[in-house]
Amino acid sequence: FYFLQLEILKNDIMDSNEERGMMMQEQVQSLLSEITTGCSKILEDNITGIYLHGSLAFGCFSWETGDIDFIIVTEKAPSLGQKIELIHFLLKIDSQCPPKGMEMSLVLHENCNPFRYPTPFELHFSNFHRERCRADVQKYCQEMHGTDRDLAAHFTVIRSRGIALCGKPIPEVFGEVPEREYWDSICRDVAEAPEEILHQPVYMVLNLCRVLAYRKSRLILSKAEGEKWGREHLPEKYQGIIRAAGESYRTASAFPQYIEKASLQAFAKEMLKEIL
Repeated sequence: FYFLQLEILKNDIMDSNEERGMMMQEQVQSLLSEITTGCSKILEDNITGIYLHGSLAFGCFSWETGDIDFIIVTEKAPSLGQKIELIHFLLKIDSQCPPKGMEMSLVLHENCNPFRYPTPFELHFSNFHRERCRADVQKYCQEMHGTDRDLAAHFTVIRSRGIALCGKPIPEVFGEVPEREYWDSICRDVAEAPEEILHQPVYMVLNLCRVLAYRKSRLILSKAEGEKWGREHLPEKYQGIIRAAGESYRTASAFPQYIEKASLQAFAKEMLKEIL
């Protein structure tokens, strides 16, 4: 039952300094091992598996810009006590995480295969909710459930590039996500791009590139791969924006101020015309 595929992560953590990169690899592998052991202990024989998605699965993780994205799948809904224990555990190991922290969703196996959309979830945790958890963990666990359309995109990445940290193999757990529902999920993420690009230029530029890559060629790409695709396929007038976003993503540096807001919004609007 218990199997870690952490060797897959070897040499996949981006860092210009080789020695620091090796240290980050060891730190991430240790953290993933602790997540797997801790969550499995809390959920016991109810756990179906734990599955990585996001930049770690794509092989382009950077400590400064990435987070630890994972899905926990269980056979039945965990008890309130188990939810509380799980959140306490995640808060406890939060100090070991990269600056962007963790993003975890707990879902039932029956909602993964066959796939349901919008997808129900039993519990969610991320940096955004951290202080709310600390303020009243019981209330948080009682209220934090519902449906999440983003899970269609996460499940698609897991089926394409994901890593099973423990549990059943991915094809046995995650059913096919219909193209229409995956497309709806990723389009919702860029629907407000002309406004959002002013607040999150790096994320939005690279995300628009990878959404358009799917629209044109059915490619499922990371943000780093989205930059590469954009540099190879988009007009010259936008290459400066794409290169700047890619450089900021790789180095965790601020997006350059010399790129005008009007240029960013023009890029977003043109991309949305092609996407939608």
